[in-house]
Amino acid sequence: MTGTERPSPALLRGLTQTRMSRRSVLRGAGAVGGAAAVSALLAACGIQGTSSSSSSGSKQIDWTSWWAKQKKAGVLDFANWPLYIDQDDNGNSASLAAFTKKTGIKVNYKEVIQANDSFYAKISPLLKNGQSIGYDLIVMTNGWELTELIDNGWVAQLDQSKIPNFKANADRTVLSPSYDPGAAHSMVWQTGFTGLAYNEKLTGGPITSFEDLLDPKFAGHIGMFSDTTELGSAALLALGVEPTQSTHADWKKAAAWLKKVQPGVVKFYDQGYTDALQNGDIWISQAWSGDIYQVQAGGHEEIKYVTPKEGQMMWHDNMLIPITAEHPLDALTWMDYYYQPAVAGVIEDYVNYVCPVPAAKEYILKTLDDPAVANSPLVFPSTSDLADSHEFYVYKDYDDYQTWNSTFNPIVQS
Repeated sequence: MTGTERPSPALLRGLTQTRMSRRSVLRGAGAVGGAAAVSALLAACGIQGTSSSSSSGSKQIDWTSWWAKQKKAGVLDFANWPLYIDQDDNGNSASLAAFTKKTGIKVNYKEVIQANDSFYAKISPLLKNGQSIGYDLIVMTNGWELTELIDNGWVAQLDQSKIPNFKANADRTVLSPSYDPGAAHSMVWQTGFTGLAYNEKLTGGPITSFEDLLDPKFAGHIGMFSDTTELGSAALLALGVEPTQSTHADWKKAAAWLKKVQPGVVKFYDQGYTDALQNGDIWISQAWSGDIYQVQAGGHEEIKYVTPKEGQMMWHDNMLIPITAEHPLDALTWMDYYYQPAVAGVIEDYVNYVCPVPAAKEYILKTLDDPAVANSPLVFPSTSDLADSHEFYVYKDYDDYQTWNSTFNPIVQS
């Protein structure tokens, strides 16, 4: 890694939201920038990207006809989270520059998404009234807001004939996610895991299970997440319940389990848990894989990430095209273009989350010569790690969502 020392993309992105803290250490910028990177991408990307299940709001649309009417405009207005694409020290992206040179599509890239809930609150009134939100492509985490966008018919169904790179190169875990079967409306941008992390110097040995949180010797040294989706899902796993198939009765049992853990919890975190792990305020915590990669990359090898024997949760940030997008074909062109190993590799080498394109590992290793990223199981997880990963529950409606929150909020608030 080269470049002037500055806060990592993971850290700075985390400071703008509450769901995922992405706390990390200072490290050099990992972007591959400039003309060399553009040339490498153009040479590697021989395939140029071109250009379901029906929701209640989209049943009246003939999507074949809708897409047949779309024309390439040469413009893409792209809304994303801060520092979530490769950038050099001047903020320039080699992957976007190569895309423009390859396709002729100019990208107006804006880092305007600070949190799922606040961005949804901003765009939903416009989408409800059939108005443009000013963006052709947005990135949202699977959860209540993304489900609402799909169920209300506010995002386009994708033309499956125009996404050959996605079909050829996407990891099997993102080809048909539970929240969007068949990837009918979305493509994963990045993935992350939620498991446990611990300070090996303080625990005196490895942590392997959620049951370790009930060990009296760790009481007063435990951190958990304040996000109820993460908290409740961990408890369901601890009880051996598949979150996507869980019932309201299961939720109550999970809350009861958490009440047993609660006396030993120092704090329910949204940010700052990695600092607490490093300075000894806590010894064990719920953790996001990307955070721990950054901590370890900063020299704190005593901080370990583990997939508990009961499993870990898996979340996805997803690209979607708003139904009112002015340049939808240009957006779809980028979505499929991204699923080439060289393109995903350049972006992944910078953001360091879990890459949805497995073949990008070889590109990072051999072309970008970055074995630290290519060989990290927190960036390119093993088959067994993926097999031990679970999707989040998909809420059936708002009442369902409220029931979940009312079940687990008292644990955080008491």
